[in-house]
Amino acid sequence: MDISIIKADKTNTETGIHYGNLDAPKKMAEFINLACPYCRQWFNESYELLEEAVSKGRLQRVIKLFDKEKESLQRGNVMHHHIDTSDGQVALREIKKVFDSQDDWKNLSLAEVADYAQNKLGLTYQEESPASQAIIAEANAANIRFVPTVILEDHIFDESIKKEELIDYMNE
Repeated sequence: MDISIIKADKTNTETGIHYGNLDAPKKMAEFINLACPYCRQWFNESYELLEEAVSKGRLQRVIKLFDKEKESLQRGNVMHHHIDTSDGQVALREIKKVFDSQDDWKNLSLAEVADYAQNKLGLTYQEESPASQAIIAEANAANIRFVPTVILEDHIFDESIKKEELIDYMNE
């Protein structure tokens, strides 16, 4: 990922799913799409480390479900509209369910994905939120083209970050 074109100052930690203490000293913005295998990799590989930082009040995650036009990611857009974004804890559990079952629904039609979300995962359709359009506009303004894109203060990275490097960033 070429991070040189990304304008981190055009992103925010207001729009998105808030998980963790609002007053945490570190805030991490995560642009993800639920159909992206690299986003699943990021979510799973960083989960325990981030969960520990959140539980200790050191980090707030702001998860931005980024609707993409790419055909293979449109199924993720459908899943985004089945995540309860009003409660970060609930949303994180639902995101985990979606990622855990990604291989089961990634090749379904868009209508079948919606059916899978509701009937297999027990998720509820959420009306279009102004946040989804705001996240697209934010990503466009910041030149964010790929998912996952993660921003932690001045650091921009993706799923390939090493655990030790992520720990260093969180401890700065």
